[in-house]
Amino acid sequence: MNVCFSCPECDRPDRLELDSARDWQCAGCDQRLRLEAGDPVLPRCVVCGTAELYKKKDFPHWLGMSILVGACLLSVITYWLYEPVWTWVILIGSATFDGILYLGVGDALVCYRCNAHYRGFRAADSHQPFEITIGERYRQERLRRQRLLATSVERNTPS
Repeated sequence: MNVCFSCPECDRPDRLELDSARDWQCAGCDQRLRLEAGDPVLPRCVVCGTAELYKKKDFPHWLGMSILVGACLLSVITYWLYEPVWTWVILIGSATFDGILYLGVGDALVCYRCNAHYRGFRAADSHQPFEITIGERYRQERLRRQRLLATSVERNTPS
């Protein structure tokens, strides 16, 4: 299983193959974590321990946008050259190509709390697509934590 995550202490990104339990140490701040890899179904995040994970297509967004922008630009050019058949071929062809890519690409699991990405797992019924209410709850949690950290730093700074 491939895991992409950020250090909980300094937010330095890291990536590793996790086939069994192992110790991890951040190269930036020397933070240590024990990452437990067990079941390939992944019932909880191995970085932060939360059980709330969502699945999404493991497709690079830049590639999808490049296909869309390229098709739009080419279709505008062919339309300007009075080639309506080629315009439709480009638009329908790019939509078909995009659909085939969507069906062929696997899923990735993402942790709501720490945003760790997991690839190479077996999908389970508990892995649902992104739910905005759960995502907002964790976003608010991050904001509260940042506010508390900023407040504690202000109080500990001598005037």
